[in-house]
Amino acid sequence: MERTTEKDNSARDMIRFHTSVLLNEAIGFLKPESGKSFIDATAGGGGHTQDLLKRGARVLALDRDPEAIEYLKQKKEENLTVEKGNFSHIYTIAQENGFKEVDGILFDLGVSSYQLESAQRGFSFQKDGPLDMRMEPELEVQASNIVNHFEKRRLNEIFKVFGQEKLSLAIAEAICSTRQIKLLETTKDLEKVVYEVYRKKNVKTKLHPATKVFQALRIVVNSELLNLEEALPQTTRLLKKSGRLVIVSFHSLEDAIVKRFFKDCKELKTLTKLPIGPSILEIQRNPRSRSAKLRAAEKL
Repeated sequence: MERTTEKDNSARDMIRFHTSVLLNEAIGFLKPESGKSFIDATAGGGGHTQDLLKRGARVLALDRDPEAIEYLKQKKEENLTVEKGNFSHIYTIAQENGFKEVDGILFDLGVSSYQLESAQRGFSFQKDGPLDMRMEPELEVQASNIVNHFEKRRLNEIFKVFGQEKLSLAIAEAICSTRQIKLLETTKDLEKVVYEVYRKKNVKTKLHPATKVFQALRIVVNSELLNLEEALPQTTRLLKKSGRLVIVSFHSLEDAIVKRFFKDCKELKTLTKLPIGPSILEIQRNPRSRSAKLRAAEKL
């Protein structure tokens, strides 16, 4: 009998849990074909990358998550180059891998379904695991460091600014009170604190009460908005004339950065007057796609 290893299970999980959002729309804007070169700046489980390769394109698949990189390297596709790295360094990484001028660049922002489903990564309040949230294990700060050691004022600011959480101050106060008795070490520890704040204030919400707090912590731990702001100006240096930049975002803070960049960058022509969202059918098949917004632009 063939022995199943932990790595085999990890690869199967990646396939099972990875669902590319707005795949057809993204590919439609990028127009891949044989002889063209593309950068998938957030390759994840390789959904978009695989579709680009199927059409004969050459692809640089970039991701900061070592598990995603390990999975992608197993594919050994002829036109695929896989590189671990943060897309905030996209220009340097592309140059080092022979992608000096490309026909298109894709960013699929946010957390992959695979990461959310992995309890040990600590991204989701629906899975009981360590309060981690790091996309790269080399990062020094985990979510637990923030909730257990940041003062109330800073916690309030994080939840209010990066989570757009209306009960930010009450949640910050509850966290500070709780950690005096016991540190918050798991996702469920934090989820319970936030849930209790909502219950005591009798506030009803369509989203789970912990959604925005977890989003805010993930953004801060991984410097997501800062990395995006650093990456976007580099894309115009890599794109050929008429090359396409396609970005899928999942919350208003990301979308605002992309919208502003497209508006202010004189080297780009916006192709989407309004962001494109998923169809009703896609939302039914993949509920996590409901907040996705796609914007596309072309290099002049």
